[in-house]
Parts: sequence; structure tokens; C-alpha cells
Amino acid sequence: MSYKKISLQIGEMTCVNCSNAITKAVKKIDGVQEANVNFAASEGVFVYDESKTSQKEIEAKITKIGYKVLKQESSDDNTKMVLAKVLLSFALTLFLHFAHHLNLPHLITNIAVIIAASMVQFIAGFGFYAHSFKALKNRTFDMNVLVALGTSAAYFYSVFVLILPDLFPQNLQFIYFDGAAMIITFVLFGRYLEARAKVKAVDFMKNLLSLTPKKALLFKDGKSEETALENLKIGDIIEVKSGQSIALDGVVVDGEGDIDTSMINGEPVPRFTKTGDKVIGGTILTLGLMYVKVEKLYQDSVLFEIIKLLKDAENKKMPIARIADKISSIFVPVVIVIAVVTFIIWSIAGNMQMAVLSFISVLIISCPCALGLATPIAIVAGVGRGAKEGIFIKNPEVLEIISKIKFAVFDKTGTLTKGNIRVFKSTILDKKLLGIFASLEAKSEHPISHAIVNFAKEMGADERYDIQNLKIKSGFGVMGTYQNKQAAIGTANLMELLKIDIKDMEQDYKEGLNSGKTTILASLDDKIIGVFYLEDEVKKDAKELVSYLKSKNIKPIILTGDKNAPSLSLAKKIGIENIMSEVLPQEKFEKVKLLQKDGLLLFVGDGINDSLSIKQADIGIAMNSGSDIAKNSGDIIIMNNELTAVKKSIELSRATLSLIKQNLFWAFIYNITGIPIAAGVLYFAGITLTPAIAGAAMSISSVTVVLNSLRLRIKRF
Repeated sequence: MSYKKISLQIGEMTCVNCSNAITKAVKKIDGVQEANVNFAASEGVFVYDESKTSQKEIEAKITKIGYKVLKQESSDDNTKMVLAKVLLSFALTLFLHFAHHLNLPHLITNIAVIIAASMVQFIAGFGFYAHSFKALKNRTFDMNVLVALGTSAAYFYSVFVLILPDLFPQNLQFIYFDGAAMIITFVLFGRYLEARAKVKAVDFMKNLLSLTPKKALLFKDGKSEETALENLKIGDIIEVKSGQSIALDGVVVDGEGDIDTSMINGEPVPRFTKTGDKVIGGTILTLGLMYVKVEKLYQDSVLFEIIKLLKDAENKKMPIARIADKISSIFVPVVIVIAVVTFIIWSIAGNMQMAVLSFISVLIISCPCALGLATPIAIVAGVGRGAKEGIFIKNPEVLEIISKIKFAVFDKTGTLTKGNIRVFKSTILDKKLLGIFASLEAKSEHPISHAIVNFAKEMGADERYDIQNLKIKSGFGVMGTYQNKQAAIGTANLMELLKIDIKDMEQDYKEGLNSGKTTILASLDDKIIGVFYLEDEVKKDAKELVSYLKSKNIKPIILTGDKNAPSLSLAKKIGIENIMSEVLPQEKFEKVKLLQKDGLLLFVGDGINDSLSIKQADIGIAMNSGSDIAKNSGDIIIMNNELTAVKKSIELSRATLSLIKQNLFWAFIYNITGIPIAAGVLYFAGITLTPAIAGAAMSISSVTVVLNSLRLRIKRF
């Protein structure tokens, strides 16, 4: 059984019930495991069994029920088309309003009015009928059905009154052409504003998609030649000039310059990059000239993974959104019933004009779109704003619980500290011994291992020796054999495990620990050889973050595999009172589970070494340098490694959730108060709604939800 995940751009959706209809229809296909269509992003994500169905079959189903699968998003063209309809409808509505004041012959006026009203109804308003037909064909109801029903009732009633006036008593000869036209004009204008706002909400995603250039300068045989991106292969050398985008991920083999990485990690200042440094595709060389060796093709690049991550996040639904979707799915049938009951009650009361007006107003004022848009548009805005700051929200579900967090647990090295560990002192100065231990550590990716290797180079111990039987024991150190002699470097626990007596170096070892430095031991041929003293710089924003967490009643905790003395030293500097040190990776996981019994927990780590703890935490935040983003198990990924971004993540999450609640509150309150007023419950207090006002109110409700979400674009964190 082989499952495949695809993402499709979908056109001609007009409200959230359209996206629900597509989801429902595709889920019925045998072999489709998962279907999720996001109206706000005009996108669907589908997971299916390749042995049972195919992308072609899914696309065919979407097309069959009346929607379009787009090769590329075309929101701007659609916006222009909607604007053209708005202008046509507005001009004709003005004519309908003033037609009887033009002093034209009665017959000519009537003919002109019917022609103008018909143009609004069936040309400008054609989309309402087309989408209503699709919805009813698929046994679903959406707001197009409400608009089509309401305006058709007003239009055809007016046509019969105008053509066959003798069929109606004098007190029922009402003309509603201008009212129906105004409804269509207002609803179309609302859709235009909504479409414009939606385009702005997904602007960041569009900008990311446009970062990768379609062409690059391939450097071969001493000259550069322009070639298409898809022609590049791993190992090719590309030339990058000032002002150009770097085509693909790679390493600089010659040259240097300043690179703008702001779209990837939110860093405002260009980063100086030289030969040997890694570069990310889509970043811009603002000044300089460099030659880059391609290491990853586009589908494996950091930018591609970021775009994929953001799209996945935008298409995930929070529990609060699922409730709104359920209400939206039954909303339209319930409104139709309310409208019919309203008509019957006013008819029985003997007020046919009020019966007709209330019937139309109830249908028109009801707005399932505001309800359906409330959550997805806020998530799109929140995810986009976070990405702009170098914060990638992989799992929007955490937004609902972030305000309830009780513990913030931090890994130490690379999280609270810069992770640039260096050996500042060693009792071992012999170049051969340094070379042996550097050869041993060269096989490990641990920051301490890198520090030992770099120290050996600095001391001139560049020669590498053949190490056999290498073993890396997580949380302890590294061991192997050199010329049949056991070599080991690591903690005192490792030496104890190997039964190596450390008394000759015990005083040096304790001095290092007591000074708050990371101290490790080295042995050869079962004898203690010396001590390495290491230090790591505390991140400048660590203390500020700790203070912020405490102000929000979140208890900060250090959970580290490092020794107690350096951990205590760090904790005192930044104001953390709770420390768990000398904890192995598996023990970290157990400690996190234990803390979760007392409350919700946020874990901040490096995303790979701490993956178990990050995944177990209620909210996992992974600090990441920009590579291996796909491997992270974090709910939130921070690309610039700055702790201020953790604070921004919490603030952004809270702001996004607040927006969702505001949007839902507005959508519910609008419908709960608007529908009864439209039905005429305040008639005897002298308050009624005309269908035109109802149409304007309905349009404003959707636009308000979208514009409210866009406030995240300018909010300061």
C-alpha cells in the first residue's frame, strides 16, 4: 500500500461551503485517505492510495462537480473579472433607481427597466445561478443558493407585477427590481473586497514562490551561460552576481559577498558569506560575486520544504474550526426554513409586503461565509506573518493551547547558548595525542566533538590517525581503538563505565566543573591522559525571554545532558531556578512526560537532537539553522535561532487565536442578531430591514472577518 500526498490549486470556489462540498465529494473516492480543502488559500491537499486511485481521478471529480483545478493560482485575474461585474451591476442599479424620474414614456421606461434588471440578474449575477446549480446538483447548500433564491424572488415577483398587474391586488403591486439589483451589487462588491483581502493574506506565500529564479548562470569551462533551472544538476557550478537570486542550495566554492536571507529567516541585515559557506536557494546576493556548487535540486531545497511546510500548516484545521464547519454545513437549509416560516407568519398576519420583504431579507442577510472564513483566514494570516519573521508554524492546532502553557523547558547547548562551543584550555598539548583524539571526535556530529577537532587544528595537530571500532555513546562520549589501544573522550561517567581511574586528573577536572565550565576527560590505553575545558556563550536575549515567561506565569526549566556546575552557572546568569542536568536523551523524554502530569508543557530545543522531547511536548519549538527543516519534529520552527523569536511565537500564537475568536464571535453575533431583525421581530418597534440593506450587511460581514485577520500583517510583537 503506497500513499501519495498532492496539493492542488482550485478555482471557482465562492464560499466555505464550496470547499466543504469538494472535500465531501473527493472523500467518497475509493482509496482517498484524507481530503482537506482550504477556501481561504484556494487550495486542496489530498492523500490517496496509488493502487486504488490517482491524481487524475481526483481532478476529474473536482471538475465534475463544477470547480476548476488550476495549474497556477490566478486570483488577480478573478479579482479583475469580479470588479468588472461590480461596475456593470452598479451602473445598471443606478439606472434602475432613477429610471422613473427620467420622464420617458411609461412603456419605454418599463421595457428599459426589465432589460436593465435582467442584465444585472443574469449577466452580473450569473455566477450565483451557476454555483447554486452545482451546489444543488451535489446535494449541498451554500450562500449562492441564498442569494439566487432571494434575488430571484424579488426579480420574478417584479416582472409579473409589471407585465401582468391585473393578477395582483392594488396593495400587492410592488416593484423590487432596484432592491434585487442592489443586493447583487453589494454581494459582488463584498466578494471583490474579500478576494483582494485574501490575496493580501497569502502575499507572503506568493513572494516565497517567486524567490527561486527560473534561470541561472551555469559556469563551465571558464565561461558562464544562461540555462533553465530544471537543467541544473548536483555538482554544477553557478555564477551569482550582485542583485541576483541564488538559484539552488549549495556551497560557495569561490568569491564572497553579502546575502539577504530575510525571506527565509527574518534576518534584516545581509549576512557576509565567503568560500566554504553554505547558501540557501532563493536568497539574494546584494553585493559581491560568487560561484556556488549545487548540492540540492529544487524539490530537495530548504525553500521548497518551507513552502511545503507552510501550505500544510494553512490547510490544517483546528478543533475550533471543525465546529464552525459543521454549523456552516447545516446553516443554509436552516435559513431557508426560517425564511419560509417568516413568509407564512407575515402572510397569515395579512401583511404580504412584509412577508415578501422579510422572506428575501432573511435569505440575503444570512452569511455562512463569515462563519466559514473566521478560522482559515486567520490561520493563513498568522502563518504568513510568522514566516515573515522566520517563525514557521507547522501545526496550527497548538494555537488553541498556547495560552494554557505552565512549563517552558529548554535544552541548554545551542538553545540558551549560541552552540559555538570552543576549547579554551587543555592539559593535553602533545600534537600526536591531540591528533588521535581529534581523529576519534571527527566521526561525531556533537558540538563538543567539533570543538575538539577545531582546537587540534589551531594547535597545529592536523594529522589524522586510523581509528577502529568507533562507538558513540549518547550522553557519555566517544570511544575507539588506535593501534589496538583503547582511546576514549567524554564524561567522568564514561571513564567510570570503562573502569579508568581518573585520580591523576581529578583535581583539574573538579576545578573546571567548579568554575562553571564544561569539562571532559580523555584516556588512551586505559590510562587517563588529560582534560579539555570548554565554554559556550550565553545568547544575549536569554535573560529577556526568561523574564517574559515569568511575567506570563510560565515556569522556565533547563533540561540538559551537561554537568550540573556549568548548568547552574548558566541558570544564575539568566534567572532560571529549576535545573535538571546530566540527563540522557531518553531520560529527557521521561522527564518531559513526568512534568506534563502537572500541566501543559512547551519544549524548546535544537529540533533534531531533542526530537523525542519536542514531539512529546504539548508544544514543541525547534531552533533551526535553516538546514534539515523537514526533519524537525517541532510544532513551531524558528529559523534564525534567536530566543526573541520564542517570545514572538507565543505572542503571535495568542494574537492569531484571539483573531479567530473575534472572527467567530462577529460571525455568530451577526447572524444571531441579523436574521431575527430581517424576519421582522422589531417591526412593531419601527425597525425593519430592506433586502438591499440586508445584502450590504451580508457583504460587510465577510469583508470584516478578512480585514480583521489582516491586522496581523501590521501588528508589532
